[in-house]
Amino acid sequence: MNKIKCVLLACGLLLSCLSNAQKNVVYQQYIDQYSDMAVEQMRRYKIPASITMAQAILESGAGRSYLATKANNHFGIKVSSGWNGGYVKRDDDRKDEKFRKYKNVEDSYEDHSKFLLKERYKRLFDLDPLDYKGWARGLKACGYATLPTYANRLIDIIETYELHELDEDRHGLKRKKKKKTEVEYVAPQKHAVMLVNGKQCVVARQGDTWESIAKELKVSKRKLLKYNETTDDYALPAGMNVFLEKKAKKADTKYKDYWHKVKSGESMYGIAQYYGIRLENLYKMNFKDDSYLPIAGDLLKVR
Repeated sequence: MNKIKCVLLACGLLLSCLSNAQKNVVYQQYIDQYSDMAVEQMRRYKIPASITMAQAILESGAGRSYLATKANNHFGIKVSSGWNGGYVKRDDDRKDEKFRKYKNVEDSYEDHSKFLLKERYKRLFDLDPLDYKGWARGLKACGYATLPTYANRLIDIIETYELHELDEDRHGLKRKKKKKTEVEYVAPQKHAVMLVNGKQCVVARQGDTWESIAKELKVSKRKLLKYNETTDDYALPAGMNVFLEKKAKKADTKYKDYWHKVKSGESMYGIAQYYGIRLENLYKMNFKDDSYLPIAGDLLKVR
């Protein structure tokens, strides 16, 4: 065990933030906040609550994505014919695509349910209500998302956080509240330590500096800069992963045969931080040198 892990264990952060190798506090807090909303949608529309929750977590980054924070859009639903509400623009498959904007999160959940009532998803409702795997694979087959690993990622989230237990409430029975876990007692002002690509990290917030994160987590700033392959004069952008140990050479195995499609404004460094891989290896995997500047639409191998 390296020194940084010892420090974090001494502070009690890891024990309170990680219940196993895959869980992170941000996902758990999101589930605690919105699971009842997913169950209510299941009662109305017969869509498994586990699927609704897993999609929301994946599509919205557990409520932290641009669309979630700026437009209350937790499912990445784009503007289509018949939509009379507001919208925000965001680069996706094409530049400046329009995404639906909602007054509140509840409207987003409601619209997601109605969206799945379209003819293209009709066959999903013939599945067993508890067949979350069938729903996950069916959503991918019906074209909800283009990510090759979309179904597997939904299933992983459901099984890691035991979201399938929500589906047992389909008859409208009041669920027993689970005993509070250590995850729920993490002080809200603290950064939640989580795992990305098997490496410990926190997500930078507005106003964070290398000094402030190092001080809070009792980590040497020098090591923090080394682990994140940067220098003291690099201003921390909100939402960036800040690693507390040396990053891996390749992305997680779930990204095997997956290509990252560069979005407008993305840098090689930002992509490396997102997947938790070393910048040098990202260049090598793609046969590029440090003079290469990614352009929107470029495809990059991350594993």
